[in-house]
Amino acid sequence: MEQVLTAQFWLGLGTIIWVNIILSGDNAVVIALAARSLPQRQQKLAILWGAAAAVVLRIILTIVAVKLLELPYLKLVGAAALLWIAVQLLIPEDDGDGEVESSSHLIGAIKTILIADLVMSTDNVIAVAAVAKDSITLLVLGLVISIPLVIFGATVLMKLMERYPIIITLGAAILGWTAGEMAVTDPAIAEWVKANMEWMESFYIAPIVGAVIVVVVGKWIAARRRPPLPENENI
Repeated sequence: MEQVLTAQFWLGLGTIIWVNIILSGDNAVVIALAARSLPQRQQKLAILWGAAAAVVLRIILTIVAVKLLELPYLKLVGAAALLWIAVQLLIPEDDGDGEVESSSHLIGAIKTILIADLVMSTDNVIAVAAVAKDSITLLVLGLVISIPLVIFGATVLMKLMERYPIIITLGAAILGWTAGEMAVTDPAIAEWVKANMEWMESFYIAPIVGAVIVVVVGKWIAARRRPPLPENENI
Protein backbone atom coordinates (compact mmCIF):
# COMPACT_ATOMS: atom_id res chain seq x y z
CA MET A 1 0.00 0.00 0.00
CA GLU A 2 2.93 2.32 0.71
CA GLN A 3 4.06 2.29 -2.94
CA VAL A 4 0.65 3.60 -4.06
CA LEU A 5 1.32 6.82 -2.12
CA THR A 6 4.59 7.57 -3.90
CA ALA A 7 5.04 9.90 -6.87
CA GLN A 8 7.07 7.19 -8.64
CA PHE A 9 4.07 4.84 -8.57
CA TRP A 10 1.74 7.38 -10.20
CA LEU A 11 4.37 8.37 -12.74
CA GLY A 12 4.77 4.69 -13.64
CA LEU A 13 0.99 4.22 -13.83
CA GLY A 14 0.65 7.18 -16.18
CA THR A 15 3.48 5.85 -18.34
CA ILE A 16 1.90 2.38 -18.61
CA ILE A 17 -1.45 3.90 -19.63
CA TRP A 18 0.25 6.19 -22.18
CA VAL A 19 2.36 3.35 -23.64
CA ASN A 20 -0.70 1.11 -24.00
CA ILE A 21 -2.69 3.87 -25.69
CA ILE A 22 0.12 4.43 -28.20
CA LEU A 23 0.80 0.74 -28.86
CA SER A 24 -2.76 -0.61 -28.81
CA GLY A 25 -4.24 1.40 -31.66
CA ASP A 26 -3.90 -1.52 -34.09
CA ASN A 27 -5.37 -3.93 -31.52
CA ALA A 28 -8.42 -1.71 -31.13
CA VAL A 29 -8.94 -1.57 -34.89
CA VAL A 30 -8.66 -5.37 -35.13
CA ILE A 31 -11.32 -5.77 -32.43
CA ALA A 32 -13.67 -3.47 -34.34
CA LEU A 33 -13.06 -5.38 -37.58
CA ALA A 34 -13.56 -8.79 -35.97
CA ALA A 35 -16.99 -7.78 -34.63
CA ARG A 36 -18.22 -5.79 -37.63
CA SER A 37 -20.40 -8.59 -39.09
CA LEU A 38 -22.32 -9.25 -35.88
CA PRO A 39 -25.78 -7.78 -35.15
CA GLN A 40 -25.45 -4.44 -33.39
CA ARG A 41 -26.43 -5.78 -29.96
CA GLN A 42 -23.89 -8.63 -30.19
CA GLN A 43 -21.15 -6.26 -31.35
CA LYS A 44 -21.07 -4.63 -27.93
CA LEU A 45 -21.00 -8.04 -26.22
CA ALA A 46 -18.16 -9.22 -28.47
CA ILE A 47 -16.11 -6.09 -27.73
CA LEU A 48 -16.84 -6.33 -23.98
CA TRP A 49 -16.02 -10.04 -23.57
CA GLY A 50 -13.17 -9.90 -26.06
CA ALA A 51 -11.67 -6.96 -24.19
CA ALA A 52 -12.07 -8.68 -20.81
CA ALA A 53 -10.35 -11.84 -22.07
CA ALA A 54 -7.58 -9.74 -23.65
CA VAL A 55 -6.99 -7.90 -20.35
CA VAL A 56 -6.62 -11.17 -18.41
CA LEU A 57 -4.33 -12.67 -21.05
CA ARG A 58 -2.20 -9.50 -21.24
CA ILE A 59 -1.79 -9.39 -17.44
CA ILE A 60 -0.64 -13.03 -17.32
CA LEU A 61 1.83 -12.58 -20.18
CA THR A 62 3.25 -9.37 -18.73
CA ILE A 63 3.70 -10.86 -15.24
CA VAL A 64 5.69 -13.66 -16.86
CA ALA A 65 7.74 -11.07 -18.78
CA VAL A 66 8.43 -9.09 -15.57
CA LYS A 67 9.80 -12.22 -13.90
CA LEU A 68 11.90 -13.15 -16.94
CA LEU A 69 13.46 -9.69 -17.01
CA GLU A 70 15.01 -10.43 -13.60
CA LEU A 71 17.35 -12.93 -15.30
CA PRO A 72 20.80 -11.75 -16.51
CA TYR A 73 21.07 -10.41 -20.07
CA LEU A 74 17.31 -10.58 -20.74
CA LYS A 75 16.89 -6.88 -19.96
CA LEU A 76 19.56 -6.12 -22.57
CA VAL A 77 17.63 -8.21 -25.10
CA GLY A 78 14.37 -6.61 -24.02
CA ALA A 79 15.89 -3.12 -24.33
CA ALA A 80 17.02 -3.85 -27.89
CA ALA A 81 13.57 -5.20 -28.76
CA LEU A 82 11.90 -2.17 -27.19
CA LEU A 83 14.11 0.20 -29.20
CA TRP A 84 13.07 -1.56 -32.41
CA ILE A 85 9.39 -1.47 -31.41
CA ALA A 86 9.65 2.26 -30.73
CA VAL A 87 11.35 2.92 -34.08
CA GLN A 88 8.60 0.98 -35.86
CA LEU A 89 6.02 3.36 -34.38
CA LEU A 90 7.51 6.18 -36.45
CA ILE A 91 7.56 4.24 -39.73
CA PRO A 92 4.37 4.32 -41.86
CA GLU A 93 2.75 0.89 -42.11
CA ASP A 94 0.96 -0.74 -45.02
CA ASP A 95 -2.77 -1.15 -44.63
CA GLY A 96 -3.38 -4.69 -43.41
CA ASP A 97 -7.06 -4.43 -42.52
CA GLY A 98 -8.01 -6.95 -45.18
CA GLU A 99 -6.22 -9.71 -43.28
CA VAL A 100 -8.70 -9.57 -40.39
CA GLU A 101 -11.66 -11.88 -40.78
CA SER A 102 -14.98 -10.90 -39.27
CA SER A 103 -17.32 -13.45 -37.73
CA SER A 104 -21.09 -13.75 -37.85
CA HIS A 105 -21.14 -15.58 -34.48
CA LEU A 106 -20.45 -14.07 -31.05
CA ILE A 107 -18.09 -16.85 -29.88
CA GLY A 108 -16.21 -16.74 -33.17
CA ALA A 109 -15.75 -12.98 -32.90
CA ILE A 110 -14.47 -13.26 -29.32
CA LYS A 111 -12.04 -15.99 -30.39
CA THR A 112 -10.78 -13.82 -33.26
CA ILE A 113 -10.31 -10.86 -30.91
CA LEU A 114 -8.40 -12.97 -28.39
CA ILE A 115 -6.10 -14.57 -30.97
CA ALA A 116 -5.43 -11.22 -32.69
CA ASP A 117 -4.63 -9.55 -29.38
CA LEU A 118 -2.27 -12.40 -28.45
CA VAL A 119 -0.43 -12.17 -31.77
CA MET A 120 -0.19 -8.37 -31.72
CA SER A 121 0.64 -7.87 -28.03
CA THR A 122 4.37 -8.64 -28.01
CA ASP A 123 5.30 -4.96 -28.12
CA ASN A 124 2.84 -4.04 -25.37
CA VAL A 125 4.03 -6.86 -23.09
CA ILE A 126 7.72 -5.93 -23.41
CA ALA A 127 7.08 -2.20 -22.94
CA VAL A 128 4.73 -2.55 -19.95
CA ALA A 129 7.00 -5.11 -18.25
CA ALA A 130 9.91 -2.66 -18.61
CA VAL A 131 7.93 0.21 -17.08
CA ALA A 132 6.34 -1.83 -14.27
CA LYS A 133 9.71 -3.33 -13.23
CA ASP A 134 8.90 -5.51 -10.18
CA SER A 135 5.58 -3.93 -9.18
CA ILE A 136 2.73 -6.34 -9.92
CA THR A 137 0.24 -3.85 -8.42
CA LEU A 138 1.37 -1.16 -10.85
CA LEU A 139 1.28 -3.60 -13.73
CA VAL A 140 -2.23 -4.93 -13.12
CA LEU A 141 -3.74 -1.52 -12.33
CA GLY A 142 -2.14 0.09 -15.38
CA LEU A 143 -3.37 -2.61 -17.76
CA VAL A 144 -6.88 -2.77 -16.30
CA ILE A 145 -7.28 1.01 -16.70
CA SER A 146 -5.61 1.46 -20.08
CA ILE A 147 -6.79 -1.45 -22.23
CA PRO A 148 -10.55 -0.71 -21.95
CA LEU A 149 -9.80 2.98 -22.63
CA VAL A 150 -8.00 2.02 -25.82
CA ILE A 151 -10.66 -0.41 -27.00
CA PHE A 152 -13.68 1.84 -26.45
CA GLY A 153 -11.89 4.98 -27.59
CA ALA A 154 -10.24 3.51 -30.69
CA THR A 155 -11.87 5.84 -33.21
CA VAL A 156 -11.11 8.99 -31.24
CA LEU A 157 -7.52 7.89 -30.61
CA MET A 158 -6.84 7.14 -34.25
CA LYS A 159 -8.20 10.55 -35.31
CA LEU A 160 -6.11 12.33 -32.67
CA MET A 161 -2.94 10.53 -33.75
CA GLU A 162 -3.60 11.41 -37.39
CA ARG A 163 -4.23 15.06 -36.52
CA TYR A 164 -1.38 15.39 -34.01
CA PRO A 165 1.52 13.10 -35.05
CA ILE A 166 3.55 14.50 -32.15
CA ILE A 167 1.56 12.14 -29.91
CA ILE A 168 3.10 9.12 -31.67
CA THR A 169 6.58 10.68 -31.66
CA LEU A 170 6.32 11.40 -27.94
CA GLY A 171 5.14 7.84 -27.27
CA ALA A 172 8.07 6.42 -29.24
CA ALA A 173 10.49 8.64 -27.31
CA ILE A 174 9.06 7.37 -24.01
CA LEU A 175 9.68 3.80 -25.14
CA GLY A 176 13.26 4.71 -26.10
CA TRP A 177 13.75 6.31 -22.67
CA THR A 178 12.44 3.13 -21.00
CA ALA A 179 14.73 0.94 -23.14
CA GLY A 180 17.81 2.95 -22.16
CA GLU A 181 16.87 2.78 -18.51
CA MET A 182 16.22 -0.96 -18.73
CA ALA A 183 19.55 -1.73 -20.43
CA VAL A 184 21.73 -0.25 -17.67
CA THR A 185 19.74 -2.02 -14.93
CA ASP A 186 20.30 -5.53 -16.34
CA PRO A 187 21.58 -7.78 -13.50
CA ALA A 188 24.57 -8.78 -15.65
CA ILE A 189 25.96 -5.21 -15.88
CA ALA A 190 24.11 -3.17 -13.22
CA GLU A 191 26.87 -3.44 -10.59
CA TRP A 192 29.60 -2.59 -13.11
CA VAL A 193 27.67 0.45 -14.36
CA LYS A 194 27.11 1.64 -10.79
CA ALA A 195 30.80 1.27 -9.94
CA ASN A 196 32.32 2.68 -13.12
CA MET A 197 29.68 4.81 -14.85
CA GLU A 198 27.40 6.05 -12.10
CA TRP A 199 26.96 9.32 -14.00
CA MET A 200 24.86 7.42 -16.57
CA GLU A 201 22.19 6.88 -13.92
CA SER A 202 22.66 10.19 -12.11
CA PHE A 203 22.15 12.31 -15.23
CA TYR A 204 19.74 9.95 -17.05
CA ILE A 205 22.22 9.60 -19.90
CA ALA A 206 21.12 6.10 -20.98
CA PRO A 207 17.38 6.97 -21.12
CA ILE A 208 18.09 10.21 -23.00
CA VAL A 209 20.29 8.37 -25.51
CA GLY A 210 17.57 5.74 -25.98
CA ALA A 211 14.91 8.39 -26.65
CA VAL A 212 17.16 10.29 -29.09
CA ILE A 213 18.12 7.11 -30.98
CA VAL A 214 14.47 6.15 -31.45
CA VAL A 215 13.35 9.54 -32.76
CA VAL A 216 16.38 10.08 -35.03
CA VAL A 217 16.44 6.55 -36.50
CA GLY A 218 12.65 6.34 -36.81
CA LYS A 219 12.34 9.69 -38.58
CA TRP A 220 15.31 8.84 -40.85
CA ILE A 221 13.81 5.50 -41.93
CA ALA A 222 10.39 7.09 -42.40
CA ALA A 223 11.92 9.79 -44.61
CA ARG A 224 13.71 7.19 -46.75
CA ARG A 225 10.49 5.22 -47.24
CA ARG A 226 8.48 8.29 -48.16
CA PRO A 227 7.86 8.30 -51.92
CA PRO A 228 9.77 11.08 -53.74
CA LEU A 229 7.88 14.13 -54.92
CA PRO A 230 7.08 14.00 -58.66
CA GLU A 231 9.38 16.13 -60.76
CA ASN A 232 7.82 19.00 -62.67
CA GLU A 233 7.62 18.12 -66.32
CA ASN A 234 8.30 20.75 -68.96
CA ILE A 235 5.24 21.36 -71.10
